[in-house]
Amino acid sequence: MPSFFNTWLPFIYLYGVGGIFFFTGMILIRKLKGIDMRKKKHRFWWKVMFFGYFYFMLIHAILIIAALYW
Repeated sequence: MPSFFNTWLPFIYLYGVGGIFFFTGMILIRKLKGIDMRKKKHRFWWKVMFFGYFYFMLIHAILIIAALYW
């Protein structure tokens, strides 16, 4: 069975370090008024960005688990 360092450590790095950049960017967008939350389309795309981040993280985790245990 593969070790933790070959399977989960890259996952943690990808979504941990990448998440820091993603969430920092999202905070900057909000603080610098790059998004107007009063507009319906802006709220929609704001939600899509967060959903996409967590969706790909979940799919990636499921595929790692499938590769390890099936």
